[in-house]
Order: sequence, then C-alpha cells, then structure tokens
Amino acid sequence: MQTRPLGRTGVNVSAVCLGTMTFGEQNTEAEGHVQMDHAVSRGINFFDTAEMYSVPPKAETYGSTERIVGSWLKKRGKRDDLVIASKIAGAGPMDWLRAERRPTRLDRAQMTEALDNSLKRLGTDYIDLYQLHWPERPAPFGANPTRFEQALWAPRDDETSIGEQLEVLGDFVRAGKVRFIGLSNESAWGTMSFLGESTSRGLPRVQSVQNAYHLLNRTFETALAEVALREQVGLLAYSPLAQGFLTGKYLDGARPPGARVTLFNRQQRYEKPGSEAAIKDYLAVAAEAGLDGATLAIAFVISRGFVTSAIVGATSMAQLKVAIDAADVVLPPDVLAKIDAIHQLRGNPAP
Repeated sequence: MQTRPLGRTGVNVSAVCLGTMTFGEQNTEAEGHVQMDHAVSRGINFFDTAEMYSVPPKAETYGSTERIVGSWLKKRGKRDDLVIASKIAGAGPMDWLRAERRPTRLDRAQMTEALDNSLKRLGTDYIDLYQLHWPERPAPFGANPTRFEQALWAPRDDETSIGEQLEVLGDFVRAGKVRFIGLSNESAWGTMSFLGESTSRGLPRVQSVQNAYHLLNRTFETALAEVALREQVGLLAYSPLAQGFLTGKYLDGARPPGARVTLFNRQQRYEKPGSEAAIKDYLAVAAEAGLDGATLAIAFVISRGFVTSAIVGATSMAQLKVAIDAADVVLPPDVLAKIDAIHQLRGNPAP
C-alpha cells in the first residue's frame, strides 16, 4: 500500500482510507472489527469516522461508529500505528447531537462538547485529524446553483467566524487532544480563508479537505485542486464510487437487496439527469480495459496528484477487498484519455 504526505504534518497516510460510516447500521460491531483487521493487514493506517455516524444520521445511532472503532482499538492496541480522523458537525438541525438539544453550531461550547464526546467514544486521548464536517457559514454545495441557493450564502449575523473556530481548534491542539485539523465539504474560498487566518494569527494550519470526488463529480478540479497542490492541503476523496453507483449495480432502476439505496432511498444526488449515461460510458471503458467498474473508479481517484487518500467504505468483505486492490492498479494513458473524453462529453452530472 503506497502512502502519501498528510499536508505538511510530516505524517504519511495510506492512499486508501477506511471509511467506517456503515458501522452500527449496515455493519455490526463484529463485522466492523473484521474490516479494520483486514484493512490493517493490507497496509491501511488511516481510518475516518464522525460524531454523526452511522449513516443515515439519526438520534438512535449517532456516535455508534466511533464506539465501534474505539472497541476495536481497545482490543487490538494499535493506536499509535494508526491515523484516526473524526469530524464535528457544522451548522445544522441535528439537535440530538448536543446535550442541550440545540441545533449544531461551531462555537466554543459545542466544539468542546463534541470533541470530548468523540474522545470518550473512541477511547483515546487524542484524535489525529479533527475535521469540520461542513461549514458554520452558509456555503455553496454542488454545481450550477440556482439564484435561490445563491441567496442562502449571504453571511448571517450570528456566524462563528473562521478565526474563532481556529482559536478553539488551536486550544485543542495545545491541550494534546488533537494533532492536526482538516475541513470537509468546503469551498476554495473557505479553505483559503482558513489558511489565511492561521498564517496571520499563528493558529493551526488546515492539512486536508474531505470532499466528494469521483467520475461523476470532478468539480474539485475547478478551483480546489490548485489550492490542494500549491498549499499542500490534499484531498481526502469521499464517495470514490459515487455511493456504489459507479459499480453499475443500480443501472436501469435496479435495487439490489441490502444495498444502501434500496434500504434508505437517500442518494438522489447520484440519480440526476445524465448520470446513468455517464456511468454506462465509464463501465464500457472499464470492460474494455479488463477491469470492473469499482476498480476503474477508485484507481482513477488515486491517480490524481492532488489526492492524499481515497476513502472507501464497504458493507461486505468482498467489496472491501476490491476497493483495496484498486490501489495497486495503474491506469494506462489511453484509459485515462478515454475517461477524460467522457468527462468532456458528460461533465459532472452528480455534484
């Protein structure tokens, strides 16, 4: 398993990161432990979780994924060999994440509560990479926003400023509870604003951005890829398989038993006009190259110079093995050229 630098930390992480959001919902604790055992045996040293997981987020299961990771750490005793990443929820309505049942915000009180709870569930004294799951401010998501969505980006009077958020994160780092900080679901403007504040005020530097990136959504390349390369704030690419759509298992309306879309029906972002045609095109390239769709999709993500790690999740060991094996696949220039030709034609149908 190849490794890559995590920002400017001096720490290297595996090019594949084990995503754990299915633990506690689609996967039992025992199954999660087996997945983590296998991941480590294959050279993965990087696990990602979040306070709101399992997914889909709900009051009954939040925090369960961190608890499962924590119980595995307690059994295996491999804490110092691993880079554990977790995330705090940004501004939103999930009031069940907080003791006082308040909507989530990135203020000092809530950030402190969230971190302490994550540490307790994980059974560790520190989190290697603590990420802001999405912004405190109203911010753009997706491509080609409507005028209504653009209006929602206007600053709120009660926003916690980026500087204030960094001050709290700095206190976490000084206390030894967090080693490094990162962002998630963030824009180029937001990332550069965090970097500017950290430089001017001597506060911790953002080391990574965890955003969606896959063959149906290459919008990261528009602005954030330059930030990632020039500032060494690499992409932790989530959903490299577009939540499984790039495997082809949902084509023509198929709904396999036990699959995420079948169970939860909440992946409409991957069912937008043009998505299915693009998926079929990419699967044809994979077949011509003698690869399955999952291998092509993950190998493509890992091939990008601005990607630090591709976050893969699985509900079965067979899926996990395919995902990890993809890290060893180098796509030849002609295959990459065919992928780019499809992208020129199909664009980003599922941002």
